[in-house]
Amino acid sequence: MNMRLFRVLLGVFWFVGGVGNPLLASGRFSCEPLGEEASWPVCLRDGLDSLLQDELFLTSQVGLCVYDLTDDTLLYAYQAKQRMRPASTEKLVTAVTALSELGSDYRFATRLFYTGEIRGRVLYGDLYVVGGFDPCFGKEDLLSFGKALKESDVDSIVGKLYADVSMKDTLQWGWGWCWDDDMPVLTPLLYGKKNIFIRAFSEMLHGLGIHHVFGGQARCPQNGVLLAGRTRQLADVLHPMMKESDNLCAEALFYQLAARTGKPYASRKEAMYYIERLIGRLGYDPGKYIVADGSGVSLYNYLTPELEIAFLRYAYRDEAIFSPLYIALPIAGVDGTLKKRMRKGKAYGNVRAKTGTLEGVSTLAGYVRSANNHLLAFCIMNQGVERVAAAQDFQDKVCEWLCR
Repeated sequence: MNMRLFRVLLGVFWFVGGVGNPLLASGRFSCEPLGEEASWPVCLRDGLDSLLQDELFLTSQVGLCVYDLTDDTLLYAYQAKQRMRPASTEKLVTAVTALSELGSDYRFATRLFYTGEIRGRVLYGDLYVVGGFDPCFGKEDLLSFGKALKESDVDSIVGKLYADVSMKDTLQWGWGWCWDDDMPVLTPLLYGKKNIFIRAFSEMLHGLGIHHVFGGQARCPQNGVLLAGRTRQLADVLHPMMKESDNLCAEALFYQLAARTGKPYASRKEAMYYIERLIGRLGYDPGKYIVADGSGVSLYNYLTPELEIAFLRYAYRDEAIFSPLYIALPIAGVDGTLKKRMRKGKAYGNVRAKTGTLEGVSTLAGYVRSANNHLLAFCIMNQGVERVAAAQDFQDKVCEWLCR
């Protein structure tokens, strides 16, 4: 069928079906003329149908799914079973799984151990820094380690300083990441979000007058004595991960799942075990999806709008998961990656959702409260777009409709 004939038939369909009205196609359609017979779900479906007539979809694809959590009812689905790249909405899957498996009270831990004994002002043994992949470990945390040594009156270490990075495998990048991505190094020992922990720690020790020699990487012996420890609440990592789409925080949380297996040098496959297990519990076949990383950066990730809705529904049913997740999501027109979007209209301050962007990909998934006070879960995956701004404009219109 040539394009001219296609457009003629499409125009006839719009006219006969009532969706060719220019007001409806522009997203300004109102259900009011239909009177009481037009129910809210029907009106919503008509509105979303109208938005899908946009010329954007002559050259790109979209998957869309909307679920009424209040009524426990599917409201709308368009290509919702299509496998698509989720971009950073993958972080929803990581967050929900982590909150389910680890709990909101979970803490990221970085610890300092020593072996041997302290006699006088000398440590006759080794010092081990055990990394727990805390992406927010900073200056105050590091100073607390130095303070612990000074309070032990240690000014010299006869042994060596070792870095224990056995929490995860030695790969410092994600599976399917592009070579030219400006991504952080994935290592269990970070300082200021960079792979400079040992250098910063050594400089601080020298500044405190504590003489030592770095011995490289090694696992801390089981008989190591805890000298100091710093922990970080899961919420403190979840907030930048969701609000600002911090990829390092997402990967750090992803590898907390991997470490849960107790296996030294755990890989992404160990983290995938828990995500795939939850996918199975939700009634889906894990083999039909690909979870390549925790952040959504990988081009190997493939999920569906339907599956992401299932994760959002699962979170909603458990307050221990839903509450921290909902709080961490960007708010339309207010903060995070949605601060500059939907700054007016009914979607303003009402939509809480995770954004996602890759080359040619734009996604949005989360929660919104409709005018009838129903809480809805939605997922929009735009693929193959020439301009991300055009996809975001479509997503914003969808959200405005959901708020009516």
